[in-house]
Amino acid sequence: MVKDGKSRQADLYGWRRKVLMDEVTVYPVCCEQLSAGRSDKEWLDNVLAGGAKIVQLRDKKSDDRLLLEKAKYFREKTREAGALFLINDRFDIGLLADSDGIHVGQGDLPPEEIRRLTPDWIIGQSCNDLAEVEALGAQVQAGSSAVDYYNIGPIYRTDTKEGLHTFLGAGDIQQISAACPLPFTVMGGIKWDHIPELAAAGVRRMAVVTAISMAADMQAETRRWIDEIRRVTTLPVNSL
Repeated sequence: MVKDGKSRQADLYGWRRKVLMDEVTVYPVCCEQLSAGRSDKEWLDNVLAGGAKIVQLRDKKSDDRLLLEKAKYFREKTREAGALFLINDRFDIGLLADSDGIHVGQGDLPPEEIRRLTPDWIIGQSCNDLAEVEALGAQVQAGSSAVDYYNIGPIYRTDTKEGLHTFLGAGDIQQISAACPLPFTVMGGIKWDHIPELAAAGVRRMAVVTAISMAADMQAETRRWIDEIRRVTTLPVNSL
């Protein structure tokens, strides 16, 4: 029997959720300005070859046409690799490039409006303190949340995003994450030596920029992060 559009959307959303829940360990986020002279396309090819199951295209510098061209490349390569492709902030670019979802901040487009137009997308939202996670948790309990996962951060001092002055540290992650039952990621200044501390705080998905983008061998570094996070957490080991 041929499935209708809603059934196909439900199947696609289910697959995307399964990858997010079961296969994501390291969550590479690109930054061409912090990639040792390598392009976002080179970065993507390397992290996918290293086994990444999710990537985020975050580009605040390119004009819209270049960003769309780049997003379409990300879409093509992630689809070949069976990995999720999320766009940062830019709903329009994500829609045109057929991304798997979007990550938004507190002041960006409301997740419920995004969900209305893209019911099969993965929607992530940044939360910068306990109050924001509690508000999201209340929405989840009320059945009104459109978010699939949230990010807690910044955890450690970082220079990859301007205007940050408060860094949460690992000590409060358990309290913060307990306020919302959705899966969560952490981000902000995360380096290799932080993995055990974060895993001990209940973290299973770690978003990083320069820890991979500045590595001499980005492919090998991606694989190293995946293997180490799997070693120190209880995520199931899936064949890549």
